Amino acid sequence: MSSMSEAPKPYILIVEDDEKLAALIREYLEAMGFAVAIESRGDTAPARILAESPDLVILDIMLPGLDGVNVCRQIRPKYHGAILMLTSLDEEVDEVVGLEVGADDYMAKPVRPRLLVAHINALLRRGERGRETESRTNRDSLSVGKLVLNPQSREVRVDGQPLDLTTAEFELLALLMEKAGEIVSREFIYETLRGIEYDGLDRSIDLRVARLRKKIGDTGKSPTMIKSVRGVGYLLAAGHV
Repeated sequence: MSSMSEAPKPYILIVEDDEKLAALIREYLEAMGFAVAIESRGDTAPARILAESPDLVILDIMLPGLDGVNVCRQIRPKYHGAILMLTSLDEEVDEVVGLEVGADDYMAKPVRPRLLVAHINALLRRGERGRETESRTNRDSLSVGKLVLNPQSREVRVDGQPLDLTTAEFELLALLMEKAGEIVSREFIYETLRGIEYDGLDRSIDLRVARLRKKIGDTGKSPTMIKSVRGVGYLLAAGHV
């Protein structure tokens, strides 16, 4: 008998009203070493998510009682785990809205089990990287112009005013601030924050940059804080923010 206790399994809550699909996902994820539970209603999901605080939530958009977008909107201010949203095939509007209300990632149905696990592992690793970032910066604040980011409290201020950022937005801004004055490629951002190889098509990073610009007031015709570098990526201007 081993004297070392096993590490706890990551806990995943599936919020999905399609019983057959939820059961198939649960069976596959349990076989891959996760602890899994299912919630079938949107209107009861927020209370359960906040009470149980799973490591990751798989959240369908179409749910009885309350749709997934509004579930995400309700829990995001208090829930600090990852949210992986399931969208209808080719419904780009679902992806955009889901990311705007704080989802960390999304997948289109029909769900491919191996790809789902790759996304889950990437999101869980990203949480670990966030904690490593705190250690790497010795918990000191990052300051670039009028932006101040505190890795320990996970707070961001612009001109002294607090910003309400999602986890994904916070990590993107932290990365850009660490690389202030440097061009950061879209591929590097994508692979660093999501842990999987950039496919050249995904627009989630661009959407997050657009939301960040709006929140920090960089909304002019030619942004001066987070600059686009055509065909390459983005640059947080070190001397003009």
